[in-house]
Amino acid sequence: MPVSDYVAGLRQLIGPRLLVLPGVTAVIRDDNAHYLLALHVAGNRWGLIGGAVEPLEGPRDALKREVREEIGADIEIHSVLDSYGGTNLLNKYPNGDLVSYVTTVYLCQLLGDASAVEADEISDIAWFSRDQIRALERFEWIDPVLDDAQRFFDDEDAR
Repeated sequence: MPVSDYVAGLRQLIGPRLLVLPGVTAVIRDDNAHYLLALHVAGNRWGLIGGAVEPLEGPRDALKREVREEIGADIEIHSVLDSYGGTNLLNKYPNGDLVSYVTTVYLCQLLGDASAVEADEISDIAWFSRDQIRALERFEWIDPVLDDAQRFFDDEDAR
């Protein structure tokens, strides 16, 4: 998806200097303890589904919009897992723009079928076990997120 008008306007003012932007991320897990990942065109690595929060948009609305845009499906949001940021989510784009994302991660359930529909961002989607994910070419920042999610689900199962 192209740069939003909001970010483009900021870039006109500050150029490629560091921007801190809010994001949202979906951890979608099925009943077999498999996680839905997307193969991102930028970087050709597997990652979670999500994106930027637009001005005046609520985070939950942003997440539902991003999931629908990227995989053509709806989700049910169950709860917030945590927020993540820092150097793991620092991104330097090919044009030199620097962005530090701070993303709120939500535990979600997929409603219906999904496919990679936003071809300029996502080239494939697939379900993976936690062990399978460790063998993938992936964005490293998803590891602590999925570790936290796994602990949450393990705690839920223990109850």
